[in-house]
Amino acid sequence: MKANVIVFPGSNCDRDIKVALEKFQLKTKMIWHQDKEMPKSDLVVLPGGFSYGDYLRCGCMASKSNIMCEVIKHANKGGFIIGTCNGFQILTETGLLPGVLLRNKKLKFICKYVNLLVENNSTPFTSKYKKNQKIKIPIAHNEGNYFAGEKTLDELEQNDQIVLKYCDENSIVNNESNPNGSCLNIAGIVNKKKNIIGMMPHPERCVESILGGTDGSGIFQSLIN
Repeated sequence: MKANVIVFPGSNCDRDIKVALEKFQLKTKMIWHQDKEMPKSDLVVLPGGFSYGDYLRCGCMASKSNIMCEVIKHANKGGFIIGTCNGFQILTETGLLPGVLLRNKKLKFICKYVNLLVENNSTPFTSKYKKNQKIKIPIAHNEGNYFAGEKTLDELEQNDQIVLKYCDENSIVNNESNPNGSCLNIAGIVNKKKNIIGMMPHPERCVESILGGTDGSGIFQSLIN
């Protein structure tokens, strides 16, 4: 498989995701945000970080970058896209995924490992996990509070588009296990066609035991599968 990682000014997880992709034998190229053309690939990744310093609205300025026209074309052709953290925010800003990401409920930056419940393991990004499996992946964000209207939330549930939810050590989804105030404890969703995933946790930071765990590996293994 081939992957393109989009690099914006302020990205700080672009190299991390490249290392993770190459660990799983995905040939990876770094693509600058001002480019107007993008090499053909199976996967496009919008990495975490603080694109444009988050000076306007997280992901908003990045969504207007030249390269995003190519990313949207890739999505419309059925190509795979992963947006992690700031990448998730960019996907909502471009309209490739529904909803918005707001400030965390306690208005503080959060950086820690969290428990996640795999709600849907029938997507190209989660097939290597078991349904209702509990995994542990780190988060690092200030605006990870996923919000959408009731109609959109109902559609997400009905279409099995919610793939990851924050949970506790006993796999229970509750307010106490929700680190940022996200509606329905949402940590990750996919589009209706299931070729795009947006998630606040960082799977690329969780593919080596020496870094604290390997639960993020399932995302990349699922793609290869």
